[in-house]
Amino acid sequence: MSNPTADWEKVGDRFYRKVKLYDAIFDQDLELENHVVAGAQYGGAIALYRNEEKIHSYRAAQASKSSIDIYSYSGKLIRQIKWDKGSIRGLGWSEDERLLVISEDGTVRCYYDLQGDFTQFSLGFGAEHLKVKACRFWSSGFVAILSNNHLVAVTHYIEPRPKLLAVPPEDEVHSWTVIPPAYTLSRSVEVLLAIGQTIYVVDSSETEDRVLPNGPFKHISVSPNGLYVTLYTEDGMVWVITSDFQNKIGEYESKAKTPPKDVQWCGNDAVMLAWEDEVHLIGPNDCTEDVFKLGSTSPASVLLDAVHQLDKKSPKADENIRLIKSNLLDAVETCIQAAGQEYSVHWQKQLLKAASFGKSILEFYSSDDFVDMCEALRILNAVRDYRIGLPLSYDQYRRLTPEKLIQRLINRHEYLLAIRLSDFLRLPVSKIHVHWASQKVRTSTDDEDTICHTVVNKLNNKPGISFEVVARAAYDEGRSHLATQLLNHETRAGKQVPLLLAMEEDEIALDKALESGDIDLVFFVLLQLKKKLPLASFFRLLTNRPVATAIVESSAKGQDQELLKDLYYQDDRRLDGANLLFSEALNQTVPQTKGDKLKLAAKLLGDSKDPMSTFYSRSYNEAQALIRVQASLDHDLDTHYSGLSLNETILRLIRSGYGKRAAKLQSDFKVPEKTWWWLRLRGLVAQRNFGELEEVSRQRRSPIGWEPFFNEVLGAGNQKIAGLFVPKCTGLSAQERSEMWVKCGMIAKAGEELVKVKDVNGLEELREKARAGEAVELERMISQFRSKR
Repeated sequence: MSNPTADWEKVGDRFYRKVKLYDAIFDQDLELENHVVAGAQYGGAIALYRNEEKIHSYRAAQASKSSIDIYSYSGKLIRQIKWDKGSIRGLGWSEDERLLVISEDGTVRCYYDLQGDFTQFSLGFGAEHLKVKACRFWSSGFVAILSNNHLVAVTHYIEPRPKLLAVPPEDEVHSWTVIPPAYTLSRSVEVLLAIGQTIYVVDSSETEDRVLPNGPFKHISVSPNGLYVTLYTEDGMVWVITSDFQNKIGEYESKAKTPPKDVQWCGNDAVMLAWEDEVHLIGPNDCTEDVFKLGSTSPASVLLDAVHQLDKKSPKADENIRLIKSNLLDAVETCIQAAGQEYSVHWQKQLLKAASFGKSILEFYSSDDFVDMCEALRILNAVRDYRIGLPLSYDQYRRLTPEKLIQRLINRHEYLLAIRLSDFLRLPVSKIHVHWASQKVRTSTDDEDTICHTVVNKLNNKPGISFEVVARAAYDEGRSHLATQLLNHETRAGKQVPLLLAMEEDEIALDKALESGDIDLVFFVLLQLKKKLPLASFFRLLTNRPVATAIVESSAKGQDQELLKDLYYQDDRRLDGANLLFSEALNQTVPQTKGDKLKLAAKLLGDSKDPMSTFYSRSYNEAQALIRVQASLDHDLDTHYSGLSLNETILRLIRSGYGKRAAKLQSDFKVPEKTWWWLRLRGLVAQRNFGELEEVSRQRRSPIGWEPFFNEVLGAGNQKIAGLFVPKCTGLSAQERSEMWVKCGMIAKAGEELVKVKDVNGLEELREKARAGEAVELERMISQFRSKR
């Protein structure tokens, strides 16, 4: 194995190396210099689009239509996307490997799975007329600059909402870049524009001139952590300053007569200037000098040599360990970290072997870092393979996270490796299986039954599987029958139902919702069906589904009376329909409208032979008649009677002195005699018509008895007339009648009642309550009893 320092080059006082990842990765005829190239972060895919501003060699066999070609880093063509939206002004990637393509007219396409599926939106703000000049991207958004220097920002791709930033000067922009919202104090994206001799900072609310000297600046670049900015001046100077433009970190003179093609940061501590034939690297760069540098006496280098000596069974291995005994812990950790920086599997093993040897000598050492590094390198070596083409560094892997790495493998259809890595990392594999199944139903040429059988056999009994996602993929491909079959294996009704509705499988959707017992889900289905179906079809679905019918009825009672009427009519529920009309009639204020409602209710029950329906029909007819009478009374008597009940109407007539009209109402509406007497009594008492009440007292009988007359008249304060009714209360005892006389203030009469039953004790009690004259009379009555004894 060659020495690891063989490809090291000394630049200034530091060593750098170029690591060859893959050989012969692209077609030799592919002219990369004539393409716009955009690479995704963390060793992701590469997008190539032919640069329309450059002249290309003619190839007869080449397709005339434009396309965006997506490659892995190892040169494997992942997908060729046909492009038909005009000139491309922006080509970039999001952190989660979504390809963003912005056309000249402001159309934005977001390709989210490396397979050509996309969502599309427009920038707006006049971009279709002004035209987009260029775009700058960050991990979750981008900014487009229009021909008038206006800036449009999109900060999220999931729910894009383009926003116009503050208006900058309209002068020529020499260069520009963006600072992502995560690294600004305002939490809004900031755009740095090199205009004239200075830099302008533009955010959502204002444009600020930073008043920098030495412009114009041909290149601007922001470090990944947003803390530093690199500026390349027209005279070849490179400035590194803080992103708040307050402090100058350093400067570098390139001594180049032409500006570089590009200026980019390498990590957060090095800047690269790239010309066509050379590269300048400014600042420190992470390397493994401590371990591999010739003549190095660092503990890590000595530990690595000790392992080499141990393999040769040389006693020098023990000498080396004794030499670095005090720094052995640092040596172990350095070897572990150096292994993470190596792409060579051989040197990874050597470094880890050295670390393992060193930690075995240490008395107290936690092996967590060593185990984590071994695990990480196994994963990295697997995905760096040319057949996969994801040349992640260890630091990139840590920032990307294993979950997102698995997603990248899924997007490349590397399902087997994704499953193996998930098992190795103890991550769930359900998402991988579902993605495989979705692609299977999209692309397989087998018949639908065979596809369903294959998918179900593969996914059955696997935890966390959502057949709804697979079924939706099948439906999107126009395979409705297959989608329905797959949904039968989905155990969650809440997942089945929305897709069934989208597939127009209305009955199945409703039945699934009912079977689930989830009332909210049933209500959701019914609401959707009511929106899209004719009313007759909607009611037909409710037939023989009593739970659904009950939910519709309950909901309609408070929100949609017309729907409730139609439901009752459809189900031939005449009595319920009539009662609904009756309740509506009660809420009406116009007598004519109220009468019409009652007429409809009575008509609805007219042909029914059911005794209850007959009773209700008669009641509705009587209610209509009462409304007509009340309207006539309102007109004739200039008093408000409408809206009163029959009893209230009669009572008001009697109180108002219209006894004959009240009697006619009693006769016409066949008011029961007892009810009539009660109404008459209360009306006369309320009218204080004691003369009429005196006439009543001369009658021989009362259907309600005479005690109510006594109580009502006495309550009105007329003891004399109340007394007329005491003798007529023959059903009461003498003692009770005596109490009634007492209430009328007629003590003597009370005594006479007690004399009739020879109640001496009662007479003596009355004597105690009586006034002087009445007491004499009561004493006489008591004396009569005593003399007889």
